Amino acid sequence: MRRRKSPQWARYSDAELLRLRFRDLHLGLPRRAALQRAIRRLRDELAARDILLEPHFWFSDEWFSPDGIPGIAIPFYLAHPRLERLERRMSRSVEGGNANGLLQILRHEAGHVVDTAFRLHRRKLWRQYFGSPTEKYPAQYAADPSSRAYVSHLDGWYAQAHPAEDFAETFAVWLSPRSAWRRRYAGTPALTKLEAMDSLMREIRGCRPAIRSADRIEPVATNELTLREHYRRGLLRRMSCDFSMIDAALRTGFAPLRRHSRRPTRYLRADTCLRQARDRLVRHAMAQTAIDEYGARQLLQLAIERCRERRLWMRGAARIRQRNAEATIRRLARAGLRGERVRFTL
Repeated sequence: MRRRKSPQWARYSDAELLRLRFRDLHLGLPRRAALQRAIRRLRDELAARDILLEPHFWFSDEWFSPDGIPGIAIPFYLAHPRLERLERRMSRSVEGGNANGLLQILRHEAGHVVDTAFRLHRRKLWRQYFGSPTEKYPAQYAADPSSRAYVSHLDGWYAQAHPAEDFAETFAVWLSPRSAWRRRYAGTPALTKLEAMDSLMREIRGCRPAIRSADRIEPVATNELTLREHYRRGLLRRMSCDFSMIDAALRTGFAPLRRHSRRPTRYLRADTCLRQARDRLVRHAMAQTAIDEYGARQLLQLAIERCRERRLWMRGAARIRQRNAEATIRRLARAGLRGERVRFTL
């Protein structure tokens, strides 16, 4: 089999890449092996549930499924390893950059696709359990880590953002072959939503979709925006989030280095310390508070990101750093359980 020729921009520096417009990337359809495997897996999962739907895919500037179009836009950076490296440098992470994360997002977006294709949001059962699909999307949403009214799937308690996202997140958990949702959500309000989802999916089983448009919305091929401007806008969205709850928990044992000071030997980067102790800290939070594993991991991940963004360090011997890290995760867990909110920008 002939290998596809690597694009010229794959050899560009970051500065050169950032000057390009999206359309200059000349991305076609998703052909990368990892993407094709994930797409086949998603289609197999839908077929196993007798949902007669095969979404179409294209590259855009971010993940989304447009209103009225039963398809999924994939972010441009997943088209090539060079673009992934740029994304990681500019955004600190790659959304969908590993096999599990990619499938999680695809299942979520498939929830929007199924909703659109079968016009499920028009049904009484949809509105009864998820709310009004016409509710305006907020500029920000306040996530309550203590709530058990929503499933836990994507980062950031995303089901709490909007009724349509609640539906898509619930669908993703329902679709996942090994989610064991009846046992995992037993006794919680989220279980009633999953049972409603199960009823809705039985209603459309073996049915042909009402909407079959193959249009592509906002493809990179027609996007005149430069990559530099794209990342600048993303940074502005991130800066408008409210992480005061996280910052309050980082007041003890975490601090920036003074400018021009030499790094003392007992100072270590805070994000590295927390990341290396992630599993132990999650277990500690679950043992010392009533928080669940998803909530503990989400709060700890936000703390890691804030430490990196604020360039915080931890000082002292290993046992002192461990004590401060454990106190931090306990403060975060208790704040979340008290109903304190983290605000995310959509």
